[in-house]
Amino acid sequence: MNRAYIFLFSTLFFGCQPNKQSINMKQKIVIAHRGASGYLPEHTMEAKAMAYTMNSDYIEQDLVLSKDNVPVVIHDIYLDDVTDVAEKFPERKREDERFYVIDFTFEELQKLNVTERFNPKTGAQIYPNRFPKGKGNFKLHSLQQEIALIQGLNASTGKNIGIYPEIKNPEFHHQQKKDIAKITLKILADYGYKTKNDKCMFQCFDAKELERVRKELKSELFLVQLMEFPEETQKLNHFATYADGIGPWYKQILHKKIGNQWQFTALVKEAHELKLQVHPYTFRADQLDEFSSFEEMMQVVLFEANADGGFTDFPDKMVQFLAK
Repeated sequence: MNRAYIFLFSTLFFGCQPNKQSINMKQKIVIAHRGASGYLPEHTMEAKAMAYTMNSDYIEQDLVLSKDNVPVVIHDIYLDDVTDVAEKFPERKREDERFYVIDFTFEELQKLNVTERFNPKTGAQIYPNRFPKGKGNFKLHSLQQEIALIQGLNASTGKNIGIYPEIKNPEFHHQQKKDIAKITLKILADYGYKTKNDKCMFQCFDAKELERVRKELKSELFLVQLMEFPEETQKLNHFATYADGIGPWYKQILHKKIGNQWQFTALVKEAHELKLQVHPYTFRADQLDEFSSFEEMMQVVLFEANADGGFTDFPDKMVQFLAK
């Protein structure tokens, strides 16, 4: 990581000197979703450094294995919607016309340029008002490289910002004869992330795999069961047998709005009764849907619905809102 980037972000957001004071755990935690992805291309080292300067409580790492078993920080098992792989390696696409991380060695992946997310069929940028597609010189990196950055910044600033890794599509990896959970847990342990006290929350959408992480692989980390489908709300009792928290889509918390008053589903209340923390996703200032402002979204989900924190592309806005 170029020191110039770190200095730039520290200067831009918090003055010339990094904050040396430790951050106390707040009642509501801020999780930088793919880093400060509202400002810089997702899951780049620059986006992670920027999220760090914004005083997020945790920074997220989505993980996919390379051909040579390196956990690469990228949101999908595909490469073609955030890199120039179609230009650099046009012959490497599969029959479905997609380019897979797992088909490339880490050394090969380093040759790709990362850009703002776009539609690989049309080339259109998904979030048009974010960092311009194709600009900059961003690269893919490994889980180890990102942990080294965050732990290094913790040492140099006196903060204690945590990591929030997610293993992506473990069943796909099993089909390719790769055990992404076991590989990732070994790396986390090597860097000191072993228990619930180690500022590492480990998440996955695959309930079978996350339960395996707890019961077969004997992980003592804080485990978060991600949720995507409505029927999963009926499985909270089972989730509580192995997980410490849930990560639902924030709309699973909302029921309906009557006048100016929101009514909520029972999800947060039932999760809390089972001692499960609730970290919904994803708060985006440029995708408000039901809300008139980002502040309203935060107020409704975090305080009226009483979620324990959340994932956001705009960690600075969430930190500033909570500071009020």
